[in-house]
Amino acid sequence: MKTLREVKIGETAKVVKLHGEGAIKRRIMDMGITKGTDIYVRKVAPLGDPIEVTVRGYELSIRKADAEMIEVQ
Repeated sequence: MKTLREVKIGETAKVVKLHGEGAIKRRIMDMGITKGTDIYVRKVAPLGDPIEVTVRGYELSIRKADAEMIEVQ
C-alpha cells in the first residue's frame, strides 16, 4: 500500500482508497480528494509537514497525518 505521503515532489498519483473514520474522512472528501482523483505533489515543507498538492485545479496544503490516510497508486 502506497500513501500520498510517499509520493515524491513532481509526481502525480491517483487516489485508490481513503482510510480513516467519520469526521476525518469526511473532511478529506470535502477538500475534493475522492476515489479516482489525480493528485499532483507540488512541494513539501522543509520538515515534511505540510505537503502542498494540486487537486482538481486548485492548490491545497495537507498534513502528513492526513496524507497517510490517502492510499494512492
